[in-house]
Amino acid sequence: MEMIYGVKDRPGNSSMKVGQMFLFSLQQLLAILAATIAVPMIIKNGMQPSAALFGAGVGTIVYLLFTRFKSPVFLGSSFAFLGSMGAAFAGGVSMSLGYLGLLIGAVFAGIVYVIIAVVVKFAGVKWIDKIMPAVVIGPTVAIIGLSLAGNAIGDLMSGSAMHDIIDGTIIDIVDKVETIVPNVVSVPYANTFIALFCGLVTLGVTIVCSVYGKKMTKMIPFILGILAGYAVAAIFTGFSYIEGAEMLRVIDFTPFETLGTPEAWYPDFAFIEAFKGGYVAGKNGSVGAYIGTIAVAYIPVAFVVFAEHLADHKNISSIIEHDLLKDPGLHRTLLGDGVGSIAGAFFGGCPNTTYGESVGCVAISRNASVITIFVTACMAILSAFIAPFTLFLASIPKCVMGGVCIALYGFIAVSGLKMIQKVDLNENRNLFTVCVILIAGVGGMVLTIGKVTITSVACALILGILTNLLVNIKNKKSDVGETSETNETVNAVADETVPDTVTEPASAEDKTE
Repeated sequence: MEMIYGVKDRPGNSSMKVGQMFLFSLQQLLAILAATIAVPMIIKNGMQPSAALFGAGVGTIVYLLFTRFKSPVFLGSSFAFLGSMGAAFAGGVSMSLGYLGLLIGAVFAGIVYVIIAVVVKFAGVKWIDKIMPAVVIGPTVAIIGLSLAGNAIGDLMSGSAMHDIIDGTIIDIVDKVETIVPNVVSVPYANTFIALFCGLVTLGVTIVCSVYGKKMTKMIPFILGILAGYAVAAIFTGFSYIEGAEMLRVIDFTPFETLGTPEAWYPDFAFIEAFKGGYVAGKNGSVGAYIGTIAVAYIPVAFVVFAEHLADHKNISSIIEHDLLKDPGLHRTLLGDGVGSIAGAFFGGCPNTTYGESVGCVAISRNASVITIFVTACMAILSAFIAPFTLFLASIPKCVMGGVCIALYGFIAVSGLKMIQKVDLNENRNLFTVCVILIAGVGGMVLTIGKVTITSVACALILGILTNLLVNIKNKKSDVGETSETNETVNAVADETVPDTVTEPASAEDKTE
C-alpha cells in the first residue's frame, strides 16, 4: 500500500509537521505500552514497568542504529522469554543473582542472534525465500494476529488494570491467586458489560476516525479511540464512588497515590540490583550451575524468536513496499534485535523483540517514517522519569486497550492472509501447507521441553516449513513452495496488505510476543 510518509520522511524534508511527528510517536507509544509493561508485572520480583519502558526505548535506538534507520519498527518486552525470566528467580536464588541471571540470559540470547546474523551475512537470504515462501510466511503472519485474539477479547471484558473483586474476594489476574478480604471496596471491579461498552466505544471511535476522518484525524485513530474510551471509563468510575455503586469502577486511580514518593519518579534499573553482589545460588548448588541453567533457559528460546523476527520483517516489508531482508539486510535487523535486546535487558531486565503493535500503527496511519520510531523511543526513555505520565499510561484500563487491540491484532491476521491471495490453493501441496499452519497456530500448539517453551507461532511455522518441504520433494518447478508466484505475491501484497474497507484512509495490523 502507498505510504503517506515514507521511511525517510521527517519534518523539514516532507509535509510532516513537528506536531504531527509527536502525535504519531505518542500513538506508537500507546500501542506498545500494554505489552511492554505487562512482562515485568507478570514476573514481579521487584521488576518495574518504568524500567522496562526505558529499556525498550534504549533497545529500539540500538536497533535503529544497526539498521541504519531504514526499518520503522519498535522493540518491546518479549513474552517469549517469560519462562526463561522466571527460571532466573527459581530455586531460592538471591534477588541480586536473579537480576544478574536476567542480564546473562539476555546476553546468551543476543549471542544467538549475532551468530545467525553472521551466517546470514555470508550465506545470504535466498535460502530463507526457499524454505519460507508466501505459502508459508503468509499464514504464519496471520497466526501472529490470531494467536493474540484471546488476549484482545479477554482485555475487552476486563474492567480494572490489575485486579477484579467479587464478594470480598480479590482475584489477581496475573497469578490467579484468590485472597479473601471481607468488605473490600478499594480494589476496582467493573461489571463485564460496562467494560465491554468502554472497549467498544474505543473500537468504534478508532474505526470512525480511520475510515471517515480527515487529515490528522484519520492518521491518529488509536490516540482518539483510547482517549474516548478512557473518558467513558472515567465517567463510570466517577459514579462508582457513590455508596453501593462500586461495580461501576473501571479505572484504578490508586497508583496515583504514589506521586508523592521519590520511587515513583525514577525507575529501579535491573543492572543496579544485579551488581549489588551477595549472590546465593539456592537449590542450583553453585553460581556456575545457575549460569548453566540460565543458558539452557534462554538459548533455545532465542531460536524460536528468530522465526518470529522473520515473520515480522516480512510483514512490515510488504507494508512499506521495501524488502528489509535485503536492505538494510536480515543480518543487520538481527544484530539490531539481538544487541538491542541485551541493552534493553540491562536496564529493564526484559529481552526485547520487534513489536507487531508497532507494525500495526505503521499500517493504519500510513506513516513509515523512522524518525517517528526514534521519537517514540525517546518518549519511552523520558516517560520513565515522569511519574504522572507513566501512571496515566498504566491506568488505562484493559477494556480500553482491548478495543484498540481488536483492530491491531485483526489487521495482522488479515495482512497475512492477503499474502496468500495469489497462491494457487487448488493445488494440494499449497493447500496442505496453509492448512497445517493455520490449524496448528489457531489450535494453540505449544511444546514445552524442560524449561523451554516453543510458542504456537513458532510451532506452526516449523510444521509449515516441514510440510512445504515434504509436498515439494518432486516439484522441480518450485523453489520449495512456489517460485514466480511467491515472488509476485510478496511484491504485490504491498498494495493489498490491509482490508479494502480501510486501505484508502488507513490500514493496520499487528503481534507480539
